[in-house]
Amino acid sequence: MNINENIKKLASLDQHLYHNDFLLTWEKTDDEIKTIMEVAKTLKAMRAANISARLFDSGLAISNFRDNSTRTRFSFASAANLLGLAVQDLDEEKSQIAHGETVRETANMISFLSDFIGIRDDMFLGEGNTYMREVGAALDEGFAQGVLPERPGIINLQCDMDHPTQSLADLLHLEHQMGSLDNLRGKKMVMSWAYSPSYGKPLSVPQGIIALMSRFGMNIELAYPEGYELIPEIVDIAKRNTQKSGGSFHINHSMEDAMQDADIVYPKSWAPFHIMQQRTELLKTADKNGLKSLEQSCLANNAKHKDWEYNAKRMERTKNQDALYLHCLPADISGISCKEGEVEAHVFESYRIRTYLEAGYKPYVIAAMMLTNKFEYPAETLFQLIENKKKRVGF
Repeated sequence: MNINENIKKLASLDQHLYHNDFLLTWEKTDDEIKTIMEVAKTLKAMRAANISARLFDSGLAISNFRDNSTRTRFSFASAANLLGLAVQDLDEEKSQIAHGETVRETANMISFLSDFIGIRDDMFLGEGNTYMREVGAALDEGFAQGVLPERPGIINLQCDMDHPTQSLADLLHLEHQMGSLDNLRGKKMVMSWAYSPSYGKPLSVPQGIIALMSRFGMNIELAYPEGYELIPEIVDIAKRNTQKSGGSFHINHSMEDAMQDADIVYPKSWAPFHIMQQRTELLKTADKNGLKSLEQSCLANNAKHKDWEYNAKRMERTKNQDALYLHCLPADISGISCKEGEVEAHVFESYRIRTYLEAGYKPYVIAAMMLTNKFEYPAETLFQLIENKKKRVGF
């Protein structure tokens, strides 16, 4: 890509990301979403051209993962390092949080010389995004009262509602694969539930996908067995977006029918909305017997839908029998990671490298969120880095 041309495009966008947390994609304007994408693409191109993007001489990026992670955890660390920040994990089991320290205390104590806090909190429906905002309110107070020299920015690394770093990485991958965002218009994208031999998978990936992709004039098909609904309010956001963008939105309870003439497919398991509501209440009360009973019930219900697997038969129904396959990883691969799962082994293998390329956009998305939070004029900031011509490797 032509880096200078990309920066000119970036400068034309109207955005207000400076000093604003990135918590939900649907809280951001179209230009703000495009700003993150253009900054991410520029940073990726700069690294390929061996141009340093170290904007910080010191500082910390705190990662608070309240659930397990591989790709997002390392992407956050890579993004912080790319810009010159050190990373410190907040292990709640090794902190005073385990002894009852409050959110407002923790938020301030970890932030004296910190620039960012990345949070993953996707286990409790109705709680994860709320927790992030509680941390933000505590930071606002700490900064206003002179406790903190500056207010760290918060980046949502996955909550109960959205997974913005994932959906934006997916969108960048789609733009690259399809040639442009304009080329997404009129494309059929299927966000489909798929069978998994586990329960309790968050709703945030499918919700994030339909809420973001519906902005770009695509025909969105949300497919799932009856009873596996998402949060209704977020489905409504996707419906409104498609009306505004000139696309369409349909719900289908047949995976077979949904895949017909699809350009893009995203087969991914999730737990039903009502089940996640029950699970949250049981987790809050540490009801181990209740959780075990709910898990057994859910696994039994999942097992009724083992035929919801993306396989060669389903792929043959897609456009040119070769729709672009997306997944946030790790996928439940039949015969590989589990006996029966989301996707047939040889179908996944044919797209495996492309799913790695898809995941590879995430560090740049996170770095773009960081850069736009701390630098009011990202185009000028990037242009200055390029003009400095400091090499990332060598002298």
